[in-house]
Parts: sequence; structure tokens; C-alpha cells
Amino acid sequence: MSTNTPAGTAARPLRIAVVGSGPAGVYAADLLTKSEAVKSGELTVSIDLFDRYPAPYGLIRYGVAPDHPRIKGIVNALHKVLDRGDIRFFGNVDYGTDLSLADLRTHYDAVIFATGAIKDADLNIPGIELEGSYGGADFVSWYDGHPDVPRDWPLDAREVAVIGNGNVALDIARMLSKQADDLLVSEIPDNVHRALRDSPVTDVHVFGRRGPAQVKFTPLELRELSHCKDVDIILYAEDFEFDAESDRQIQSNNQTRTMVGTLANWIAEQPEDLSELTASRRLHLHFLHSPVEVLGTTHDADAPGRVAGIRFERTELDGTGNARGTGEFVDYPVQAVYRAIGYFGSSLPEVEFEHSRGVIPNDGGRVLDASDTQVPGIYATGWIKRGPVGLIGHTKGDALETVTHLLQDRDNLPTAAAPAAETIVELLQSRGVRYTSWEGWLALDAHERALGGKATADAGAGGIQRERVKVVPRDAMVEISRDGVAAEV
Repeated sequence: MSTNTPAGTAARPLRIAVVGSGPAGVYAADLLTKSEAVKSGELTVSIDLFDRYPAPYGLIRYGVAPDHPRIKGIVNALHKVLDRGDIRFFGNVDYGTDLSLADLRTHYDAVIFATGAIKDADLNIPGIELEGSYGGADFVSWYDGHPDVPRDWPLDAREVAVIGNGNVALDIARMLSKQADDLLVSEIPDNVHRALRDSPVTDVHVFGRRGPAQVKFTPLELRELSHCKDVDIILYAEDFEFDAESDRQIQSNNQTRTMVGTLANWIAEQPEDLSELTASRRLHLHFLHSPVEVLGTTHDADAPGRVAGIRFERTELDGTGNARGTGEFVDYPVQAVYRAIGYFGSSLPEVEFEHSRGVIPNDGGRVLDASDTQVPGIYATGWIKRGPVGLIGHTKGDALETVTHLLQDRDNLPTAAAPAAETIVELLQSRGVRYTSWEGWLALDAHERALGGKATADAGAGGIQRERVKVVPRDAMVEISRDGVAAEV
């Protein structure tokens, strides 16, 4: 324990590191600065926000479809927090590589992990390993221009299955079926636009295990499907089953009632003869389907097969809103399968991890060790704390719980040995870490907007107005950010 000036006093602020600059991390940092203890002058805080990527925003930049209707509002809110200047941003700093837990403990009195969940949850059925079977999270990272994934994606299937009934499944289905030029108003990277434009896809099928009243997507996401040009939405009457729990949900939950009403209206307006539909692409919504096996072409050990279809067991509701198998099986010919059944967290060096749930074990955000004892000064928030459930807005309440507990513990936190703000900068520089800053992000942001302006100008009169074009290569992002000025377009 250091004998430095007590943390949180006027002479020495409480030093806090937040690892992860997505909504969870930014909300936690913001709530700390707005806490009653800080506002009253009882406590001062100094917060540094670290991220493994050169740019901030985490899931908002790399996990949400670029045409998501709420993305701009969320980005604007996060921008306002970080633009105030009372929270420092260090991008392109990888915890476990560039900084260890011991480093963070040396320079900070408390550490909050807000690293989220970026991997796909497993779907353990035969054939899931076939060529043409993909994790939805990997595909999302690709179309969002994640700097650590390949620039190319094999979009060679005419018929595609998307397994899942959450917002990510709808995002994937919409990105696959939407006309690529309609995405140019977003920040879609050029390589993604080209690949989607050249895709031969004609039919995208979205499958859910339960009924229409149990879907996990939101009304806004659902309505967004109907705005896709040259895409027909197709539903099936045999999938519309409601049990007692479904009726209760429809009567008691406005969101469920809205979504069921929207789906019911769509199927009522759908022509009986589907050949009357004229769009070049079709998006099929299926319910009461449980995946059993991904079917493949003939293969041997030296030549793994490719996806040729997918088999489902038809399900029925059991009265409680859950589904059970009927023993009836149905096959669909598809050449690609995307599983979008949820995300899963990744373990962090030197921090206990609950592998069955993909979270850091914790009690209200207070991190626990292998014996379920609180680890002093270490906290968690967001999906790495509670698992990948809930909407982005839920993350703020989650952060409040963690921050409240941290502030309750502040008199018993381990005291940082080297708390001066400049010491972490000196450490990163001594290790040759090419970290980026908030000012660097502003330069990268300006550069991406300039790319959008150039693309708009090149399109000429009547062309699509492009607000920005996302920069993908990590080295380019770092170079632009560290130069401090937008590079020549």
C-alpha cells in the first residue's frame, strides 16, 4: 500500500482506468464524473479510457449495422461525453499485451473492465463446421469494417439461412437482402459495398425457434425491414401460433403487441399467390423452427463439404411461451448459413472468468476471484459483467450499479503507487505503443467525412449523398489519428 496523498482529495484525484470505450465504458466514466460525491466537491476523479481499437465507441462502431436507425443518436451522445475533455481516451492499447493488470494497479486506484462480448455463441449441431457456415458476429465485424478481420467475404450464395430472432439476426438479414446502393448513405466501407453489390443472393430466410410473440427484436428493427427497396417480405400462416403465454404477452406488453400486429398486417396483405411478388430479392420470416443439422455436399477428410441445405424440426408452443419438438422435419436448400443466436464474452488475462457464461464473475460489478471473494479495486460493467442480453440503453443502469459500488468502496481501494496522470503516458511511450487520443479520433472522424464528401462529389449531380466512408485498415486509422490532421483525400 502506497503512502501517497489519499486518493480522491483535492490534492490527488481518485485515479480510475476503464478498459473498453463502447457504451458500457463511456457510460461508466460519465456516471463517475456526475456522481453526487463529485458534484458536491467531496471527491475528485481522474479517468482514463482504454480501447484495443484506434477509434472509440466499441459495439456502436463495430457491432451494429451501419444503417441502424438509432446509431447516429447513440454516437452523438457518446461523442458529447468524450468531447468534454474530462475523460482521456487512449486507443490502440491492448489490455494483456500493451498493459498488464499490474500496470493498471500501479497507475490507478480502481479498474473497470467494460470489454463487452464479441464472439459468437456456439450452435452445436452436425454440419455447423461446413464451408459456407458462418458466425453472425464475424459477418457483422466484416460489414462494419472491423480492422482485425479480412477485407473480403465469400458472398456467393443465392439462398441464405439466418438462425436467430434477435436484432442482430434482422441486421444480418437486412444487410444481405438490401440493395447495396441504398447503404451508401451510411458509413459503409467501400469494399463492403462492392461485395454486397455483386452478391447473387435472391432469398434470405430468418428462422426462430418459438412463435411471433416470442421474438427478441424490437418494433423499430422490424419496421425497418419494410423500408428496403426491391425486397419482398414473405411470411407463412402455419408459423402463426399463439399459446396462453403468448396471449398474456400480447395483452400486457406494448412492444409484443406492436410486433405481432405488424407481422399480422404483413401476412394479411400478402398475396395468396406468391408468384405475384415482383421484387428481385425476398426476405422470408419463419417461426417455430429449431435447427437440427446443416446439410452439406459429399465430402471426405481432404475436401470438407459445402453447405447445401439446412434441416429443422418444426416446433409448437407448450402453453408457457416455450417451444417443444413435434417430430416433423423440414429441409431448406441454402448455400450459406449464418448463426445469430447471441454473443459470448472472451476471457481477460489475470482476471477470473466464468467460461460457462462468458462473463467475469462479479457481485453487482465487484469482480470476484476463484473463491468468490471480492478483488479490491477491480470492477466490471456491460456485457462482460452480465452477459450479452438487453438493449444498449440497459447498459446505463448496469453501469450505475457498478459505479455506485465503486464509490462505496473508495475508502478501501488499493492506492496507486504512481498515480500522476503523465506516468501512464510515459509508460506507453517507453514501450513503443502507438496509442491514439481523442484529438486523434476527431482527425480520423474528419478524414472519414472528407472521404464521404469526395465520394459524393465524384458521383456528380443526382448521385447519392455520402456522409462518410469508414477507414478500415488499422495502420491507416493509427496514422491518421496520430498525425493529428486529416490525411489528404
